[in-house]
Amino acid sequence: MDWFWWVLIIFWTGGFAWAAENVRTALRNRHERKLQLLEAAKQERLAIEAAHKPPEPVCGCTHHLAKHDKQGQCHERVEVPTAWDENKRPLRYEAGRCNCQQYVGPQPLSHVFAEDLTDLA
Repeated sequence: MDWFWWVLIIFWTGGFAWAAENVRTALRNRHERKLQLLEAAKQERLAIEAAHKPPEPVCGCTHHLAKHDKQGQCHERVEVPTAWDENKRPLRYEAGRCNCQQYVGPQPLSHVFAEDLTDLA
């Protein structure tokens, strides 16, 4: 029963505070590492999903290919500046047509069936 008094004296003098602080710090670090692992897994999943998407056919004006006609003219409405200040920054805008002329993005590939090139005979 002599050990009981020693434990009680250490407890009264705050001797277990360092143990409690170490446990708290270890749990906090473990929690932060778990959150970092979850974030890394989420970023990896998003990167894999983005890698499997086909390229978007986007023009130099940042509008989709569907907004352009056969001649390459864009039919999207954009804000066109109409008034400027003394530092040549636009003050007012009006709605106007996008004046890009040509699609310059990646060309979408058509689906083609090709037979094998091996000689069966």
